[in-house]
Amino acid sequence: MKRFIFLTIMLFTPLFSFADMMKHVAITAIVEHPSLDQIRDGVKDELTDSGYKLNENLTVQYKSAQGSSATAAQIARQFIAAKPDVIVAIATPSAQATAAATKQIPVVFAGITDPVAAKLIKNWQPTGTNITGVSDYQEIVPQIDFMKKIVPNVKSVGYIYSPSEINSTVVLKNLQTHLAKQNISLIAVPAQRTADISTAANTLKGKVDLIYTTTDNNVVSAYESLVKFANENKIPLLASFPDAIERGAVAAYGMSYYDVGRQSGKLVVRILKGEKPGNIAPELGQSLRLVINADAAKKQGVNLSTEIIESAYKIIGQ
Repeated sequence: MKRFIFLTIMLFTPLFSFADMMKHVAITAIVEHPSLDQIRDGVKDELTDSGYKLNENLTVQYKSAQGSSATAAQIARQFIAAKPDVIVAIATPSAQATAAATKQIPVVFAGITDPVAAKLIKNWQPTGTNITGVSDYQEIVPQIDFMKKIVPNVKSVGYIYSPSEINSTVVLKNLQTHLAKQNISLIAVPAQRTADISTAANTLKGKVDLIYTTTDNNVVSAYESLVKFANENKIPLLASFPDAIERGAVAAYGMSYYDVGRQSGKLVVRILKGEKPGNIAPELGQSLRLVINADAAKKQGVNLSTEIIESAYKIIGQ
């Protein structure tokens, strides 16, 4: 009898081994644009490099809310009904919608500027809940130093933002506080919809020495219209995210969103292997980089110093 039991275990255990079980990762983003897409791609690549193979031991589901918070909530409910092993929520509105919809399924947020203000976490310690993730928060003072290096005599900064995005309003408050300390004025213009970006930009004409942009989803979705305005009016367009230079910003100082995706993917892998998200402390993105678009600098009337050029991680359009 004992021999029969032993043989039965040996025969059937491989069919149910943990390593061979199909894992299901659901990924949602508030909108599709290069920065958020890179986070998604980084997560998927990290899963692949960790030994997970699509359609063999991994299923990946992806849905974009196309800029709609209502759609983000609907996607969250759909994902929860599918019962994935982990949900990756990219950008604040999608993360908030997902966190509000489930307290059981592990949620990894990614690309959230201030998850504390967004009420996703209470602090940077392990949450004890179903949530962890990676923030793209950046200290604002180095960003202001970056602005001054690109436009040394800057006296006024333009900032277009979506009032409904916590990540953007957090940056706004920090800009207001720290620019004032350096006697630099801030002209902040709200733009609730992507369609409002061009109109908002026009209100800055003749009033600012540069326009500073962050990963506000409305702004990034309409970035080409902002670039067109900057080129036509010779106003330097600067950014906190490196992808912006490919789209026409003069320079950007920030973290690679692909790297944020890889970092987020590592947390997903830890959860798939059995760790509880509530035991994993939320993380900050790493490795800030200065990148430059030399062609955009010419179009927007910027003379880049030798120091700036030599310190750049990457230069395009030379």
